[in-house]
Amino acid sequence: MAGVKVYTTENCPYCRMVQAFLRKHDVEFEIVDVGKDREAAREMIAISGQRGVPVTVFGDEVVVGFDAKRLRELFGTPPEEIVHDTIIVGAGPAGLTAAVYCARKLMKTVVIAENVGGQAAWSWTIENYMGFSTISGEELVRKFEEQVRGFQVRLELDSVGEVRKEDEAFLVRTASGTVYRSRTLILAPGKEPRRLGVPGEDRLMGKGVSICAICDAPLYRGKPVAVVGGGNAALQTAIEMTKFTSSVALIARRSLRCDEVYIDRAEKAGVQTFSHHEVTALHGDAGLTGITIRDSEAGEETDLDVEGLFLAIGLAPNTGFLKDLVALNEQGEIVIDENGHTSVSGVFAAGDATCVKAKQIIVAAGDGAKAALSAHEYLEGEPEEEQIVCT
Repeated sequence: MAGVKVYTTENCPYCRMVQAFLRKHDVEFEIVDVGKDREAAREMIAISGQRGVPVTVFGDEVVVGFDAKRLRELFGTPPEEIVHDTIIVGAGPAGLTAAVYCARKLMKTVVIAENVGGQAAWSWTIENYMGFSTISGEELVRKFEEQVRGFQVRLELDSVGEVRKEDEAFLVRTASGTVYRSRTLILAPGKEPRRLGVPGEDRLMGKGVSICAICDAPLYRGKPVAVVGGGNAALQTAIEMTKFTSSVALIARRSLRCDEVYIDRAEKAGVQTFSHHEVTALHGDAGLTGITIRDSEAGEETDLDVEGLFLAIGLAPNTGFLKDLVALNEQGEIVIDENGHTSVSGVFAAGDATCVKAKQIIVAAGDGAKAALSAHEYLEGEPEEEQIVCT
């Protein structure tokens, strides 16, 4: 299909998802790297009004982000009706590891996820995954994905809208309206970025406000930006952004709660830190032109002239689509036992959306393996042990 153009940046995981979707459906397309071509960046902004990637253009159609529903409407083909042995919801480290273990057990498996890699793909640098002294999140996720694609596993790029039990099977309906059925279900939906909740945030998302610094950083070369958050992810983002921008302000509601090594690196990189401050207002119409921050101790407000605002204020479990299918704790996390069993027979879970305390890539991967093995035991008819669940 001629005339499809995808505006991307080199390290954007969502850009890779668009490209993978188009390749899967045999759609020819042109890649335009707006992180390296400033004229192309201006062209993309003029067409879409966005200062974030990906943007896909096809005739008069402009698709912003990885919009699985719209892409499937434009380019997709209906999947064949099959009852799978298992459906894995989510393609982060937990979901991808579960897929490999299911495939090795010769289980008919489909993975449904809006993106591959989850929050691991957003990591600038990972320094605590065994086997690699240091590796980017994008590179680690690519290795995970390559291993999964070496097996007979269907990987469907779509967002899940509904999951329910229907007779003796589980039904998963996606945002594009596609329905999948399976005998077991492995939930690994991960977490999604929290928002500020400040007026104008939705309107300016992609127009100065961003939740994916690794995607959009190259579009802010030579511009002043701010990063909101006080954890490791926020500090990493602030440090990396100094390589692109004219200045970086870090805004944290409390004291910094990150590893000490990041505080030292941020100081050396020239990051201006505003601890005990919060963002109270966003300024700009067509795009962000500035923000107002308030000192939570003195009550004084300060205006900062920034053109980019990157959010790294934590994550919330992506479990809203589950409704009342399985038990959740007060934080909205899926309650599981030590082997990945949920409160519903035949449904298993792993990763950061569960009640497991340690939110680490290596822990999620290990728990994904356990969930897959438990699902296989269930299909083999082995009796499930009495569940001891975390809260």
